[in-house]
Amino acid sequence: MGISAFTSKVVGDKRRWRAYKARTRALPENYRTAIEGVERYLLYAGGGSGDPTMLEDLADLFEQAAAAGTPIRDLVGDDPVEFVDDFVRNYPQGNWIVREQQRLTDAIRRAAGEDSATAGES
Repeated sequence: MGISAFTSKVVGDKRRWRAYKARTRALPENYRTAIEGVERYLLYAGGGSGDPTMLEDLADLFEQAAAAGTPIRDLVGDDPVEFVDDFVRNYPQGNWIVREQQRLTDAIRRAAGEDSATAGES
């Protein structure tokens, strides 16, 4: 990777991160608290938070909800983890977790001696 490519990657991502953080700070307090919770979950759960586009889209979603006066529960539903997991599945970087969840499920089924022919059925 050349110097300009490296600089672009580091400075570009840093600029996008700062712009995202500025947008989240501008949200009303309850939306800001919610998006910070989502962001923290993404960072610690490894759901693809390294994708600047995903974070920008998340900011768009929360900004639009705040502008429309959409209640937080109407936005994220009763299960915030499910909301984030569904959101992440829309991005290629988030698909790795789905594959790993399936691998884990398959490994446990095999370890438990369950029939592999029915492993994909629920």
